[in-house]
Amino acid sequence: MTRGIHFTGRPVWAEIRLSALAHNMRAIKRRLRTDRPRGTRPPKILAVVKANAYGHGAVPVARALERGGADWFGVTCTVEGVELREGGVRKPILLLTGFWPGEEKRLLEHRLTPTVTRCEQVRALERAAARAKRGAVNFHLKIETGMNRLGMARKDLPCFARLVADCKHVRCEGVFMHFASSEVFTDDRVEQQQKAFESALEQLRALGINPPLVHLANSAAVASRPGTWGTMVRPGLLLYGYHQSYDPPERTVETNAAMPLLPVLSLRARLISVRDVAPGQAVGYNGRWVAQRPSRIAVISAGYADGLSRGLTNRGRVIIRGQFAPMVGTVSMDLTTVDVTEIPEACLGDVATIYGADGKATQSVSYVAQQLGTVTSDICCAIGQRVPRLYLP
Repeated sequence: MTRGIHFTGRPVWAEIRLSALAHNMRAIKRRLRTDRPRGTRPPKILAVVKANAYGHGAVPVARALERGGADWFGVTCTVEGVELREGGVRKPILLLTGFWPGEEKRLLEHRLTPTVTRCEQVRALERAAARAKRGAVNFHLKIETGMNRLGMARKDLPCFARLVADCKHVRCEGVFMHFASSEVFTDDRVEQQQKAFESALEQLRALGINPPLVHLANSAAVASRPGTWGTMVRPGLLLYGYHQSYDPPERTVETNAAMPLLPVLSLRARLISVRDVAPGQAVGYNGRWVAQRPSRIAVISAGYADGLSRGLTNRGRVIIRGQFAPMVGTVSMDLTTVDVTEIPEACLGDVATIYGADGKATQSVSYVAQQLGTVTSDICCAIGQRVPRLYLP
């Protein structure tokens, strides 16, 4: 742990272990290589680095993954794609949620691959590509299969095929869908979606469109459903060291054992105050915690603006000197108070580990997410922009 780090600003930081990121990429590659159907090549890997690489830092993470063998990158929008290009990322970048009218010129300038979800987007791309006077512009088509968010309905596929046939400057390079619940094995919704997608693929082929890239599998499907892999997969959370919580729960244990991952992120802050509090005295906003005994209360330099959910008020914990200390009082925007009465040696400047390990004690992002009734990616993405990311070997 980085006890010796010194800052000119607030002493709160996130540590991003690039060796753990590389380990997880190797684990994904090994899974794809080992369990692929006989006689087929492993699918390509589209590394999902949207939302600032799930809070880990988009450009440093993407550059590390590019070195580690990622074939593609997935982002949400043009702005995220441009950030990667300006950061030196060269591999293809897919805009997973498409593009907004007026963005066509910019995404072409930065060699970004758009997603099409509506027929009119094909014509908009064709006009932009014609004006750019360049070779055919590739795009991916997203098919709606039951999630009812983004995606082209099957009834619109004939219109889509006619448009593509009429356009000289665009080419459908890929087709994909998104599973609503690939971690759930207690119903057949995944099978229903996959069947709908395969039916749409057959329809497209009959209409003369047969893209080389076909991708369905998100993280849970990469880890647990080889039959969904297609010619490309889209791991996200797996890259950062976490499996989904499966239904039934025993699937979670099995998947973790079969594909061990390393958490990439740790979040830490220093104690900036330690004071004695007498019995009956309240701590923090609205006095939501009152000392029942003579107590030592420490203040850590991190709050909900840094990524600590306010929902952890009076129920979260941190690790100090290898021991757990409970959060007490309301988690505020910039500060959080913890009870260090049981850690008498705790002192000003000590490191509080919010996520990560200190000695033999560990607290994972997944544990905190479970405590709050949310998903791991929600917690990762919540880490504030003002928290410096330190990229460690």
